[in-house]
Amino acid sequence: MTSAAPSNTPPHPARVRTRVRVPLRFGDGFQVDADVVTFHDLVDGAEHLAIALGDPAATATPLVRLHSECLTGDVLGSARCDCGPQLREAVERIAEHGGYLLYLRQEGRGIGLYNKLDAYALQDGGLDTYAANAALGLPEDARDYTAAAQMLHALGMPRIELLSNNPSKAAQLAAHGIAVARRVPTGVHASPSNLRYLHTKALGTPRTLGHALRLQPELA
Repeated sequence: MTSAAPSNTPPHPARVRTRVRVPLRFGDGFQVDADVVTFHDLVDGAEHLAIALGDPAATATPLVRLHSECLTGDVLGSARCDCGPQLREAVERIAEHGGYLLYLRQEGRGIGLYNKLDAYALQDGGLDTYAANAALGLPEDARDYTAAAQMLHALGMPRIELLSNNPSKAAQLAAHGIAVARRVPTGVHASPSNLRYLHTKALGTPRTLGHALRLQPELA
């Protein structure tokens, strides 16, 4: 899926701050070395990271994933979402192609860890992800990808392939001068614990476009 040519100007420039070599090791035994990049002057002041995998400079369109931080899924292995499996999948696929995983400090779709856990409690009472956020007086999805666009411009990556099922990510990047040559779908990491969550993401709301998820009939 090719995005329209971006019409807006890029955000104000960010600068690379440090680049450090870090060996990554996953619980299933997968290992890869990465360069972790930090930045000055990101618009939201958060400590986002760019993780370089493979050889991003060797391809005209590096593969990029915008991965929002999820302590419960990424670190604790929570089965309530698909974040941990998506992170693991993305690292391997980007390492094979060459590109960057942008690890964005946007816990709970930008509402924070405590609010996310409060929303979980409401979901246990029957609300879906978006309705739980609304019940707390919070946006359905508060994530803004301006800083991600700044990071890609600072890395010299104005044209990418985007590893994502979320059309909003591609649209926001394009609005900030990042050309998305192709949106590459991720796998569907469905389980009995996260199926309702995945259905909610796929349906979306009038203000939140649905994710391009293809759930298997036996899980529907």
